Amino acid sequence: MSIIAYQAGTIEYNKAYHLQKEIRRRIINGEQEDTLLLLEHPPVITIGKSGKSENVLVSEAELSRGGISLFFTDRGGDVTYHGPGQVVAYPILDLSKRDKNAHKYVDELEEVIIRTLNDFSITGCCDDLHAGIWVNNEEIAAIGISLSKWIAIHGIALNVNVDLAPFSLINPCGFTDRKATSMSTLLSQEIGMKEVTNRFLSHFAEVFDIDIRVESLKAPMGGVYE
Repeated sequence: MSIIAYQAGTIEYNKAYHLQKEIRRRIINGEQEDTLLLLEHPPVITIGKSGKSENVLVSEAELSRGGISLFFTDRGGDVTYHGPGQVVAYPILDLSKRDKNAHKYVDELEEVIIRTLNDFSITGCCDDLHAGIWVNNEEIAAIGISLSKWIAIHGIALNVNVDLAPFSLINPCGFTDRKATSMSTLLSQEIGMKEVTNRFLSHFAEVFDIDIRVESLKAPMGGVYE
């Protein structure tokens, strides 16, 4: 089995969301193979289906003044922050080919992150009650997915060199007693984004037992990506 991975650069959250839906439509119609989007977002706070607005601790006007947008989305989970310095991975996968097991799928995503972190001598762990990866009770990677006709969208945000200050504007993933961390914070140095992405791709291929073709996303897709 194989998938195509697009390295898409920096894309606004709204545009990436519609791009995922377009790719999902194409997969459902048999027009495209399973796809992995790798990208970064400009600063944005997103609230998932089970999210609560009160977990955003400042007004939307204040966010706007700080250059941070706000987006309500259909992924699972509560509130999270995306910004430059994260490796964001959105697998658009047909889980009907993978036992139709959403819980197993999330477990596999967590395993990809754990293996990636291990390559940098960081030990990440899971929380049985909440998707994501934690180091010393601080979240280093958020996970949230959405399923339609067993096609998964959304995915992972791994904190590599991201500015952690905006996380103070939210209760990350709804937690009032936990904070966020990053690879660069834990290792006291900036980490190469390309190196992290390459290790992530390698472990994604291992965990999901697939071949990955990596390309740049340049051509418009359904009028969404331009």
